[in-house]
Amino acid sequence: MKPREIRPGVYWVGAIDWDRRLFDALIPLPDGTSYNSYLLKGSEKTALIDTVDPTMQEVLLNHLGELGVENIDYVVANHAEQDHTGAIPLVLEKYPGAKVVVTPRCKDMLIDLLMIPEERFIAVGDKETILLGGKTLEFIHAPWVHWPETMLTYLREDKILFPCDLFGSHLATTDLYVTDEGQVYEAAKRYYAEIMMPFRTTIQKNLEKIKDYAIDIIAPSHGPMYDKPDFILKAYHSWVFDEPKNIVLLPYISMHGSTYKMVEYFVEALAQRGVTVKQFDLTATDIGKLAMALVDAATVVIGTPTVLAGPHPNVVNAVFLANALRPKLKFVSIIGSYGWGGRAVEQLAAMIPNLKVEILEPVLCKGFPRETDFKVLDDLAETIAEKHREHSFT
Repeated sequence: MKPREIRPGVYWVGAIDWDRRLFDALIPLPDGTSYNSYLLKGSEKTALIDTVDPTMQEVLLNHLGELGVENIDYVVANHAEQDHTGAIPLVLEKYPGAKVVVTPRCKDMLIDLLMIPEERFIAVGDKETILLGGKTLEFIHAPWVHWPETMLTYLREDKILFPCDLFGSHLATTDLYVTDEGQVYEAAKRYYAEIMMPFRTTIQKNLEKIKDYAIDIIAPSHGPMYDKPDFILKAYHSWVFDEPKNIVLLPYISMHGSTYKMVEYFVEALAQRGVTVKQFDLTATDIGKLAMALVDAATVVIGTPTVLAGPHPNVVNAVFLANALRPKLKFVSIIGSYGWGGRAVEQLAAMIPNLKVEILEPVLCKGFPRETDFKVLDDLAETIAEKHREHSFT
């Protein structure tokens, strides 16, 4: 991809990573990703907003060379994570007069992470500005979206918001702007679920903080830009503010068929009562899909056999993830089987301190489920349906 002009004097100079399939050694990237970097040329000064992952730093330098950039005055680091900042040391070497513009917290982090000398930084306050000559950069502090040092950058004259990870999507595409809203909605929701959802209440405050800004373009650091910003602003508003939906998420493991039989019966019992169910076999689940389902679910029911007196390790991983992501869940329960005994329920309940949920009576059977066990599953399904109706989940 060649550098691309967004507005006069504003260029995309990032890199497309078509083949990356894992992020942070954890998050699946089924559609690759991009590392968006933006060059701003004023009549007096030049600024680079964010850089790229260090694996693609030569791509960034080549793009700057193609545009004939001989001097950079400012490198704006909205967020310290290395997929945005990893190329900064090389950029500073190439452009020795450049200063790194950061929040005070980000300065300290980049000294630690990248060993950038302290004298190369300019720490800016909330709403502080820098003039480039015909272009004004305003810096909006947004701590804990999704690290403590984060800020957003707003280009006043062109009404462009550069929010780094906020509103991003892991999506490799040649499209500069969103063209397929369905594809981008799913990619952005996956990104929100995996990365932003734990900071939902903070994001609520920051959506309020930017609501009065005139924004023509949102230019995130991953995925295509939004030249119709309402699309992603409305999506985020729904994800962070709306009540959960009439959905039960059912992640499960079954080793010898007993738990699966309970899951199979329970899914049908919920469906007959008008409850939508999303079922995930944890031996083969894309954790991104599981995280996305957590965005909207009102209830999670965990299906687990008993392994060495506790829950199956794959179930433990899923419960740990749900606790870390802090979704809008209201109810949790557990179904499963055991051979001689165990403490699966107590152990799983102790793993979700971040979730402000009501724990519904679990259903555990000894060995293969019998008619009495199915009757208790019917009772649990009825309880969930009633609670969803009481809360008017739709």
